[in-house]
Amino acid sequence: MTTNEVRQKFLKFFEARGHVIVPSAPLVPENDSTVLFTTAGMQQFKPYYIGEKNALKDFGSKNTASVQKCVRTSDIDEVGDATHLTLFEMLGNFSFGGYGRKEAIEYAHDFITKELGLLISYVTVYKGSENVPQDKESQAIWKSLGVADVREEGADVFWGPTGNSGPCGPTTEIYCKPARAGVDAGGRDVEIWNIVFNEYLCNGSREQLDNGEAKLTKLPFLGIDTGMGLERLCAVLQKKESVYETDAFAPGIKNRAQRIIADHTRAATEMMQEGVGPSNLGRGYVLRRLIRRAILHADRIGVKISERFKDEEAKFRKTLAAGLKEFEKRTDPFILFTSYGFPIELTKELAKEKGIAVDTKEFEQAFEKHKEISRAGAEKKFKGGLADTSEMSIKYHTATHLLHQALRDVLGKEVQQKGSNITPERLRFDFAFSRKMTDNEKKKVEKTVNEKIKENLTVHKVTLPLAEAKKSGALHFFDEKYPDDVLIHYIGESLETAYSKEFCGGPHVANTGTLGMFRIAKEEAVSSGVRRIKAVLV
Repeated sequence: MTTNEVRQKFLKFFEARGHVIVPSAPLVPENDSTVLFTTAGMQQFKPYYIGEKNALKDFGSKNTASVQKCVRTSDIDEVGDATHLTLFEMLGNFSFGGYGRKEAIEYAHDFITKELGLLISYVTVYKGSENVPQDKESQAIWKSLGVADVREEGADVFWGPTGNSGPCGPTTEIYCKPARAGVDAGGRDVEIWNIVFNEYLCNGSREQLDNGEAKLTKLPFLGIDTGMGLERLCAVLQKKESVYETDAFAPGIKNRAQRIIADHTRAATEMMQEGVGPSNLGRGYVLRRLIRRAILHADRIGVKISERFKDEEAKFRKTLAAGLKEFEKRTDPFILFTSYGFPIELTKELAKEKGIAVDTKEFEQAFEKHKEISRAGAEKKFKGGLADTSEMSIKYHTATHLLHQALRDVLGKEVQQKGSNITPERLRFDFAFSRKMTDNEKKKVEKTVNEKIKENLTVHKVTLPLAEAKKSGALHFFDEKYPDDVLIHYIGESLETAYSKEFCGGPHVANTGTLGMFRIAKEEAVSSGVRRIKAVLV
């Protein structure tokens, strides 16, 4: 069974059982500042679990399913073994009060045993803690389905929250015997599916929860959140000894270095396609460390990596020689990182070869302080979804305002902004709309934006009391809390006659005539009722 066949079989299974299929969310989360990347299928659904949004209203159902692309770097040192990946796809079904433990467990049991023909070796359930009771219900359900080996475990089967706060709860994990020994480097049973029962809201991170510094409150309804790694599942189904031998990867990947190169370049490509660029902070730092780690391993086995990384490779090689000389003098990972751009993993690997211990805890403490200082500056500097305040990002930001109004002109007032992401290379704009745009509609939007650019309209700004600002008709997020006074940017001669006017505190060009030619590169679905446009200025 190919990877694509498994993917489609999963979606059809849950669609037939009343689940709305929701597209994979972007790797760069748009409305969740607590994480750098999407790390789980449930991430785009966090507001539905805690009652901030209504799934029935937005999806037409309380039950959804998706195949979500995810990035995780917490286990980066394990990448290259049989099962760990930085970028992977997660199969998941979700319910926001639509069903409970019984249905969730029965769906999983039927899909694994009847659709895929696998045998369940054993399952785990939560044994309980001081604040959360033992999950006796799940235990009873599994036994009623004929699974005799039900094991009680502790903190490992309590999931979440993602980021600094959010929904969480006990889980039940499903283990299967690999079709061929060696899938997890020992022939042991492999965990392939995790079913989370989101019953609680945590007001802190998982670390804070484990340390007793965060509290749990009961959510108004039980939420179901499941996750199954597609590549790991396919390794079992395709009788392969590692995920790198499945059809998701090119053939001929044999040693650990090749695996790391394949994984890291695969993840880096996806990140760059979403507008992430290498840097020493945040998402850019994650991307940089992946590319540089791939370069290091490529050098060791004498192969080249993709041309798309040549700019970062050139920068890395300029500092690599000097950095290696500095490494011979000292192994301070923070100095090597800040002065020479060495990812911490590179320092650790070089140190290990020389039998030197690296104090990663000290690095993490120094890096956290570094991030806090940078974050404080960024919060003052960047506005309106911009990755930076370069000349091109500012142009794209102004073009986004024109695009928003042009969409409303062509498609109607149903269009409302849902999010944006702007880099020096392109703009990405998400908006509420119920269907795919036609080619003719896209051409009309392009034409409208380009007409307003040719008119060389002046961009003005004005600060107004909130009530007056809303009365002006300026576009804004209706569910967002605004201060008593808000800044409006409008494009045209006056606020009353302006072509575009929006609540916005970000930077803009002085005149639209400086923008150049506007072109829509892609229009696609984000989720039910939400579309996305990617556009460029040429």
